[in-house]
Amino acid sequence: MKALVYTKPNEVQLQDRAQPDLLPNEVVLRIEAVGICGSDMHAYHGHDPRRLPGLVLGHEFSGTVVSSASPDFAAGLRVTGNPLITCGFCDYCVQGRNNLCSNRTMVGMTRPGAFAEYMSIPASSLVHIPQHMPALHAALTEPAATALHAINMSLKAMTRPLPEQKVLILGGGAIGMLAALLLKTYGCHGTVMAEVNPLRSRSAEEHAGVETYDPRKVEPKENGFDYVIDAVGAKVTRTAALRAVKPGGVIMHIGLQDWASEIDMRKLTLAEITLMGTYTYTTADMRATVDLLERGAFGDLSWVHAMPLSEGADAFAALDSGNIASSKVVLIP
Repeated sequence: MKALVYTKPNEVQLQDRAQPDLLPNEVVLRIEAVGICGSDMHAYHGHDPRRLPGLVLGHEFSGTVVSSASPDFAAGLRVTGNPLITCGFCDYCVQGRNNLCSNRTMVGMTRPGAFAEYMSIPASSLVHIPQHMPALHAALTEPAATALHAINMSLKAMTRPLPEQKVLILGGGAIGMLAALLLKTYGCHGTVMAEVNPLRSRSAEEHAGVETYDPRKVEPKENGFDYVIDAVGAKVTRTAALRAVKPGGVIMHIGLQDWASEIDMRKLTLAEITLMGTYTYTTADMRATVDLLERGAFGDLSWVHAMPLSEGADAFAALDSGNIASSKVVLIP
């Protein structure tokens, strides 16, 4: 089979790989569509020590079961899946928080991922989709579930309903874009987005109806927002988030571009700011997201850009250079 392999920093190559074997309690999927995630780009740049050269990346996928060792998923069934492979018995799993599983592994990190014609995965990770759902839409379940999980977590800390909140999103990548679209469905109006890429800014304005600004040129009003989503996770965006949030407000930290930085702990304390972190999604979030995608809660998704898997190296290069308007590229094997 053909697979897009991470070979060294800033390089992926289309190679021939053996088709995966069918293992007990697993299925083999024919991949129909697979998205390039920010974490794939992080690995591409050589910044993720968990993802080493020689690995097939990719964990945002939809596909068709071609062989199965599970009675619950017959050949021919179309599915997406949770790339987090969880144990099912640790405290977090039994609490319904399997995104925090103590024993988790991951597709495209600890085992070959979905940038390939075929991929194996435990049947327990699969998520049913409507059989008529477009493959590209189904492949967006994973990043859309990340946005859903983050926003739903934030609701628990808010003192007023979400539609009353003045919202700032830092970063117009896929998570920022999907969050903006979901917030629009939830009734938020006047959402503002910070984005340095003018192509992405225009796309966000057109498809998500947000107001955008370039944070290199404009600084938002201090204490101007009830709710701030940091979809970048850099030192500069953490600083911006603390400056922009109102007293009593909520910051949801999703991105993880930088792993450490100083933040304004004085404001965090004296202004009673709620700073929250989030990691991925639960399987329940993924199932809910499939339903939301089916109902059009994330819009028509016409901003998503599809390319053949054979052009995967060009897709990574385009995302790296910023010479593409879409914040989400989906590869089609």
